[in-house]
Amino acid sequence: MTTPQERLQAHPRILRSRGLALPPGGVPVPEILDSWGRCAEAGLPIDFVPEVPVVSSADLHRRRDQAGLLRHLALAEIEILSQQIAGSNFLLAFGDQDGVILDMFEDHRFATSSSGAGIVAGSHWAEGICGTNGLGTALAAGRAISVNGPEHYLFHFGDISCTASPIRDAWGQVVGVLDASSYFESRQRHTEALVKMATTQIENLLLCHQMRDAVVLAIHPRAEFLGTLSAGLMAFDPSGVLRAVNARAHVLLSGLSVASGTGFEELFNAPFDATVQFLRKGGTANLHDVMGSALVIRAQGAAAVASPPGYFTSPSRAAATPKAPVTAGHVSIGGQHYLAGDPCVEAALRMVAAAVRLKVPVLIHGETGTGKEQLARHAHEVSGRKGAFVAVNCGALPAELFESELFGHKGGAFTGARREDNPGLLASADGGTLLLDELRELPLALQPALLRFLDDQLVRPVGGTRSRKVDVQIVAASHTELEAEVAAGRFRADLMYRLNTVCVVLPPLRERRDFGEAVWHVLNGLAPGASITPAAIDLLASHSWPGNFRELRAVLTRALLARVDADAPLDVPELRPHVPARSGASTNGASALHVSATELVLREFERTGHNISLTSRNLAISRTTVYRHLRERRTQPQG
Repeated sequence: MTTPQERLQAHPRILRSRGLALPPGGVPVPEILDSWGRCAEAGLPIDFVPEVPVVSSADLHRRRDQAGLLRHLALAEIEILSQQIAGSNFLLAFGDQDGVILDMFEDHRFATSSSGAGIVAGSHWAEGICGTNGLGTALAAGRAISVNGPEHYLFHFGDISCTASPIRDAWGQVVGVLDASSYFESRQRHTEALVKMATTQIENLLLCHQMRDAVVLAIHPRAEFLGTLSAGLMAFDPSGVLRAVNARAHVLLSGLSVASGTGFEELFNAPFDATVQFLRKGGTANLHDVMGSALVIRAQGAAAVASPPGYFTSPSRAAATPKAPVTAGHVSIGGQHYLAGDPCVEAALRMVAAAVRLKVPVLIHGETGTGKEQLARHAHEVSGRKGAFVAVNCGALPAELFESELFGHKGGAFTGARREDNPGLLASADGGTLLLDELRELPLALQPALLRFLDDQLVRPVGGTRSRKVDVQIVAASHTELEAEVAAGRFRADLMYRLNTVCVVLPPLRERRDFGEAVWHVLNGLAPGASITPAAIDLLASHSWPGNFRELRAVLTRALLARVDADAPLDVPELRPHVPARSGASTNGASALHVSATELVLREFERTGHNISLTSRNLAISRTTVYRHLRERRTQPQG
């Protein structure tokens, strides 16, 4: 195998012409050098200023129609990516297998810059036309790649950074490409990881759709990862013959043949029919592959059983409430059950699990009492980190002591400091996870220091002269919109963008689709074996729950203490005195809190350019809820 230096020496014309344009470190990665070699052999002049070709409108429409479902899946991921890398003067693009951009999303600053010139829907970015570039080179190399600034073969594109990943169908054929581009100076280190995650999500959904008549199974050594992007997917025909696998399954079954046509029993020490029959009853199964590795397996997609308890579809949540506590829709966090029957909560669990394995910061947004700290603890557990989980409430420490508490201090470093050294919270979380709760309260003066830590993971205690490298997973939580804090000058925009690399939203209790199961969950946590009537749950469902689970727990506690018959189920008469009455009603009967929620939906609706899907995704509420708030606003008296 040749070294990067040998590859570069093989193209002396490239070496002479690049000169000081070589990226920091002197020599690009081998994939970039290989691309330069292909461009040189194609006769592309390095100082060439290309006129990027654009296909006709009719051809663009034909290509979009041909992309079909793939295009819809890609557009959904682009919506998510646009929130995750906001603020980096970015462009997101979905292209077909030929390198033609079918759809794109760009912020205003990138669109109006010289960097954005020529990047339009229908433009053709194949490597042989435009030289080394993210989209075209990812297709040419058949793998994800980043092309940063001067790594572009053509000098003309030297102020852009591109990250792109090819998309493969169930049979492993490249069918498209996802690209994220930004100014070279604005590039974010984790963009490639986010683009890869988005690509994996598209590929997994595409495989399940293309194999919808097959038995699709998810595998992983650990059960809690079966619903995440790290799970392997395998599609078998009804006789147990392998038809398709995703990339992760190749890794998990390394050393085994996972070629199409392989039998289930050639891979696993279990009969296919018995395994599938067991899985269709719900749950997971433990088995070993033929090399003895332990795995957990469950049915996926159409092969799985119907939706688990907690997915209520009845207009009345009480009518769909189970008669007894259920155990589906839970995950274990520190030995405690965390309710996860709501689709938004399930999505949040999957997202944080994928994010912490890539070591990217996570921001959890949600109202008080929605379970942000428990989700942060879940992030720590699924990361596999051996260090401690350290939580700090940013509003509970005096601003003048915050830096020494976070970064530590040397003994006697300042007036009032302890004589002994204080290692600080970051050092205490070395190898583990640090939760910054109530993030909006983080002192403004300390925010640049935290931003530096996110860049280099170096900790220097107050009064110290040496820095120490630590490995800490940062999770932040907030119940307020940080964008508003940035606009008010109370929070740094660059820090928000870094902490907001992956943002998940926990829905309020009043919006959760598993409300009835939530009541049972809290009730049995307070008094195992206690029960409650559907009418009582209906009464609880009528309340807006501004305190969410904390408030629900308090109400149920008071009702349990006041009941006369300890064996009888809680009913409306026992609960009514403890459920707060509606207050602040407007003329149409909507509570002040509900009106506030409607205003929040309207603001987000306006901000997204009247995009229902994006409003729903950003606020972690259903499209139906968005429509309901829009209708209610039209019926409210104005003035």
